[in-house]
Amino acid sequence: MTSLLVLIILVLLSIALWQLTKIFDLTQIGQKSENSQIANDDDNNVQGYLMFGFLGFIYLTTIVCLVKYGNLPLLDNSASEHGPMVDNLMVISLVLIFIVQTITQALLHYFAFKYRGKEGQKAFYYADNNKLEFIWSSIPAIVLAGLIFYGLYAWNDIMFVDKEDEDNAIVIELYAKQFGWEARYAGKDNALGKANVRYIEGVNTLGVDLEDPNAQDDIVVNELHLPKGKRVIFKIRSQDVLHSAYMPHFRAQMNCVPGMVTNFSFIPTKTTEEMRGTEAMIAKVNHINQLREKKNKQLVAEGKTPLDPYTFDYLLLCNKICGASHYNMQMKIVVDSPEDFKTWLKDKPTIVQAVKTAADAEKKSEEAPATTKDSTTTIAADSTAVAMK
Repeated sequence: MTSLLVLIILVLLSIALWQLTKIFDLTQIGQKSENSQIANDDDNNVQGYLMFGFLGFIYLTTIVCLVKYGNLPLLDNSASEHGPMVDNLMVISLVLIFIVQTITQALLHYFAFKYRGKEGQKAFYYADNNKLEFIWSSIPAIVLAGLIFYGLYAWNDIMFVDKEDEDNAIVIELYAKQFGWEARYAGKDNALGKANVRYIEGVNTLGVDLEDPNAQDDIVVNELHLPKGKRVIFKIRSQDVLHSAYMPHFRAQMNCVPGMVTNFSFIPTKTTEEMRGTEAMIAKVNHINQLREKKNKQLVAEGKTPLDPYTFDYLLLCNKICGASHYNMQMKIVVDSPEDFKTWLKDKPTIVQAVKTAADAEKKSEEAPATTKDSTTTIAADSTAVAMK
């Protein structure tokens, strides 16, 4: 009903404005006015100065954004071995874009002003100039080729894993589904068992083939732990739709495609505690908590639950809009020292043990009611026998 009333009001306002316009036109009858649709010198001068005004607006907006939001990009706190290379490529791209944007926008608006229309002035017809066209085509082609080749070099360096690294790496499967993540560690054999959605049942939420010899020592967890200084090879799957495994502080991202396995690999270089202790992260956490304190005052005044203090954690996020709860699809990542990682992983049950434990618990729960029923029947029979005596 409210939407209908708003729509009616908008329609009535439109009619009123239309009638006011007609009344204004009637009041101009008999007065001398310039109604020509052809721009004169005054119009062209106004448009020329407006071009300079818009150029100033562009530059001012750029400066404000750099000052206010320049600290937001993750360009100085990478936590993977290949991170500095990615950051360097990003910085080069941003600097080139900024320089080109500054120069081209200035030239565009300057020439729009300088060659604005003037009465009696005719445009000079210039068919072509092969030299100029070669120059302005070659410069961007060379710059883009340099960026592309550097990007390909960086990508190949990141994605290539030599045989020695692969043999010593930890293999982890990242399993995406609406709207959460699970991780599966390859056991001592360093090989993941086969998996298929047809095997998903009960606690076997990843569809691991429990008959596969390589699956006998696989470990499934809901919190991802990584050892510092050791290569990790990720095997990435999706259960339902297209997701994207995004670990921003490790400069890692790879699509999770239903029906296929994608791969990514990196070496963590900072533990969680080390990252929390960096100067930039301390400042960021303090700033976030200051904002939360202000928000908490408002929440408490409204009788709502205040926000908890923020503590930094690495996160695995989904970087594809995969559904209604996409924003909440994340998993905590903890980077440990190699010793702490071994301690954490040592006590984790394998998927085979977890399935067996769940089956035993289910069996006991099914037997418990039957036992109770038999006991009740026995007691009732004994009572009847005593009564008959």
